Amino acid sequence: MPGSEADLELLIGAAWAAAETATRFIGGELAIVDKPGGAGPVTAADLAVNAVLEERLRRARPDYGWLSEESPDNTDERLSRRAAFVVDPIDGTRSFIEGADAWAHSLAVVEEGQVTAAVVFLPLKDRMYAARAGGGAMLNGAAIRRSERAALEGASVLAARPALDAQHWRAGGAPGVVRHHRPSLAYRLSLVAEGRFDAMLTLRDSWEWDIAAGALILAEAGAVVTDRAGAPLRFNKTWPQTRGVLAGAPAVHAGLLAGLRQDAEQ
Repeated sequence: MPGSEADLELLIGAAWAAAETATRFIGGELAIVDKPGGAGPVTAADLAVNAVLEERLRRARPDYGWLSEESPDNTDERLSRRAAFVVDPIDGTRSFIEGADAWAHSLAVVEEGQVTAAVVFLPLKDRMYAARAGGGAMLNGAAIRRSERAALEGASVLAARPALDAQHWRAGGAPGVVRHHRPSLAYRLSLVAEGRFDAMLTLRDSWEWDIAAGALILAEAGAVVTDRAGAPLRFNKTWPQTRGVLAGAPAVHAGLLAGLRQDAEQ
């Protein structure tokens, strides 16, 4: 079975191919369709990128399983494999539709529940985040490291506005942090890995394809990464969701976790 270094090289090449495909749709017909159940929009670009990634990655690793936001989930098939690709062809589709630049390709290899190679690529920002297990985290080939912040008060946290509503926090309400936001969840994770923000938080159940790549990049950058209750993340599960994500510098992560109400309705 190929190692994480070879898998990372494969993901980087696939991310460039995804970017070449996606950017051809900019300014053109996107054929936007709303997914059932309020799951958000999908465009012709999402589907085209998904097809390119599946053909390229599965041809290179025919023994790996496949989990993608834009593919039907063959659960039994992927669970029977030791490794699987976990892919979001375009994370931040609404941003892509709006003509903004904060969308990403999020690609990961998962082996026995753990991410071993990962790429988050924002082509319009020229930002290629990458990591392999035990190899550290990189941005455009240079090592990155999470924030060294040791205090929760005043920390910069990437989160949607409702995450700081008082109902989600213990007595005293939400912590005194400075809230920021980015539309792509994969990008938020990567920004914390880079140390540009101290932590990120999402309380809503999160799909694996949104967070698998970013979770490894964060961990290799020295951040603590868990679900909203502080449990370790595992991937390629039967139901491919996690109970939210909490990640950041160790002290900031610990402070946020201590303040969250775990009995609150999310």
